[in-house]
Amino acid sequence: MNNHNQPKRGFSKKEYELRVSRAQKIMYQNKLDGIFVTNKANFHYFSGFDSQFWESPTRPWFLVIPGEGEPIAVIPEIGLSGITNTWISDVNTWSAPDPQDDGISLLLGIIKKLGNRFGRVGAELGREMALRMPVIDFMKLKHNLDSEIVDASPAIWEMRMIKTEAEIKHIKYICSIVSEAYDEIPNKISIGDSERDAARKLKKEIYEKGADTIPFLPAISGKDGVSQIVCGPSDRILNNGDVLFFDTGSTYDGYFCDFDRNFGIGTVSDEVRRVHDTLWLATEAGIAAAVPGAKTDDIWNSMNKIIEESGTVGNSVGRLGHGVGLQLTEPPSHCQGDNTDISENMVLTIEPGIEYKKGKMIVHEENIVVTRDGPSLLTKRAPREMPIIR
Repeated sequence: MNNHNQPKRGFSKKEYELRVSRAQKIMYQNKLDGIFVTNKANFHYFSGFDSQFWESPTRPWFLVIPGEGEPIAVIPEIGLSGITNTWISDVNTWSAPDPQDDGISLLLGIIKKLGNRFGRVGAELGREMALRMPVIDFMKLKHNLDSEIVDASPAIWEMRMIKTEAEIKHIKYICSIVSEAYDEIPNKISIGDSERDAARKLKKEIYEKGADTIPFLPAISGKDGVSQIVCGPSDRILNNGDVLFFDTGSTYDGYFCDFDRNFGIGTVSDEVRRVHDTLWLATEAGIAAAVPGAKTDDIWNSMNKIIEESGTVGNSVGRLGHGVGLQLTEPPSHCQGDNTDISENMVLTIEPGIEYKKGKMIVHEENIVVTRDGPSLLTKRAPREMPIIR
């Protein structure tokens, strides 16, 4: 297990109070009397509550952030014991599941008590958000409220895109675990292994070094490159001349890393080596561009210039990196037109990719934190030359 600089699990009450205080300032600026959140990441962000029970969609969970004061939980009775271990003190429960009223009357009463200063209540209605409740219940809530329910996702992302020092330590730790696991791969995998074998061996290394979960780990291979980066592993056997692509979103205490590595199988072509080197240089350019005051478009342009000069037939990924935190992917997106301001304490992926000929793609990814003095790597930088598995 990797115990080097392992952060303490959970966060202090002061940390959560600071998150809520900042949220309330942003809510005031956006003229919101309050917001209610329903999905795992947002619930966790404000409360510290986490459970594998989120995998069950049967019961909704609600957390109300008022314009003033502490958050109010509206949760199924089955979760009462667990939430008492968090800093949340105002907890309202119902016997769930109840198809006739799954917490909606409770939630409605609490939202009505928020007051009607602005006549607007925020919910998770926008991009990279999801309401974790039946749509019919949401419509019922909306119909019975005097206040207007509006999209709170821009306000929530304004809060969550800027990480606290404690969050950054968590992400740095999981990045260090996976970096060490990737380093072991050339000693663990051989020609003749299947993609599934390779994925299992990497997962074993990541778990043994201290990760909590591995929700995302495609292992994809192909002669001279891969045709896609989201599906796999399969039973395909690794052969001489293949490129083996791993990407992983592993977690520690709820926080994700998200970065990939490419390995040559046996002998790879000069063209593969050239493309890998180009991506390494594009990654360097993307990292260097991620400074406070820059825009996401600047990061994209810095990488895209190198990619286009190298020769490419397309880019089906659509962006060259994004935010990461309590979700595998978060705003902002490094793509033309996103135009988000880069700020201190953002945690970002830098992810250039090249489809250098039809159906042959190589992608590279690192994780960084933006500091006052510029970008700082959270991952161990990949070697410039593609590692080889014999």
